[in-house]
Amino acid sequence: MQSPCAEIRAQLAERVLEITIDRPGRKNALTMAMYSAMADLLNSAADNAEVRAVVITGAEGVFTSGNDLTDFLGGSAQGEDSPVFRFMQALYSFPKPVIAAVNGPAVGIGTTMLLHCDMAFAGDDALFQMPFVNLGLCPEYASSFFLPRIMGHARASELLLLGKKFDAREAVELGICNAALPAADALARAREVAAELATRAPEAVRLSKRLLRGATHERGLECIREEAGHFLERLGSEEFREAATAFMEKRPADFSRFE
Repeated sequence: MQSPCAEIRAQLAERVLEITIDRPGRKNALTMAMYSAMADLLNSAADNAEVRAVVITGAEGVFTSGNDLTDFLGGSAQGEDSPVFRFMQALYSFPKPVIAAVNGPAVGIGTTMLLHCDMAFAGDDALFQMPFVNLGLCPEYASSFFLPRIMGHARASELLLLGKKFDAREAVELGICNAALPAADALARAREVAAELATRAPEAVRLSKRLLRGATHERGLECIREEAGHFLERLGSEEFREAATAFMEKRPADFSRFE
């Protein structure tokens, strides 16, 4: 399968589609074009009988450092037709198994997208963070819905309100990843699991995935939309403007003037 974006690589072999985020010069920060490419690949793979499983990973020891703030400051992240929302919906509703292999930083959506993969394997160099509040934003991708159900309210609050960083071992303990492995082994393990799933009865696999989602599927979609509305409002806020400016100027954000 061909990716429409040079910074998103796609390779199909033995009925496993491997999607690689490949923008190492910017720590694999995601642009609108990259989101659009991943959405197109997933939507195409959903109806392609030659694809039975998907692996998502990042190039050169980095999963993704999150969103490219320049794109977001440019106001291109608006509405349900936006590339970001299209990607979120494509991954969330993808009917076949998705396996993530995480090395290095997995920031913001780099962590929240793992909630919508079926399995995730982390290298021992992986470092996770959801710094939304730190940036004057709010949780996204239904993380405010799923995280408390995975790990409890108190621990989810620590991750979302404080933007606490956590490593691969903690990601496994918290229920976000399946295993913490030596850095060189994470992608190999994800490929191995995807290849095994590709040999299973495909309709049985798809049905089992749908049943595992159960009653939370519709509520998750509602939460994605609700959070997205608040997130877009926050992108226009003075708090986010201060956080983004501070980030660009390499200084701590100062929220002391806000009420």
